[in-house]
Amino acid sequence: MKTYLPLVVVLALASAYGFWWKLSRGAIRTNKSVPGHRLSPAVLGQDLGSRATMVQFSSAFCAPCRATHALLSQMVESLPDVRHIHIDAESHLELVRELDIRSTPTTIFLNRDGIEVGRAAGTPKREQVITALNAIA
Repeated sequence: MKTYLPLVVVLALASAYGFWWKLSRGAIRTNKSVPGHRLSPAVLGQDLGSRATMVQFSSAFCAPCRATHALLSQMVESLPDVRHIHIDAESHLELVRELDIRSTPTTIFLNRDGIEVGRAAGTPKREQVITALNAIA
């Protein structure tokens, strides 16, 4: 019985980490006390939305990136004051380092002034995106 105890402990820790990782993917994080990065149209290569902009960082080999792109592109069709900007992370490594993008897909939510107000690592759910956009005044 003593020989199985380390195995049980390792399995319990790995399971706990797996559940945490699964729950944290796609969750939109906001930090209202500290203003985020400011991104200008010159940096992004496109104009910002009049209310909000969603900047998605993706890579070519990333399957969840395609699903995120489809979701966000479909959502902005019915929201004329929101823009979706797609950026290839591999082609913009300096910007990726500056913004501390650690995985793809990562979506940054900007207000009308180009200030980061939220971030989602992984594929967010439609309801999460709607909630984040509604929180941007």
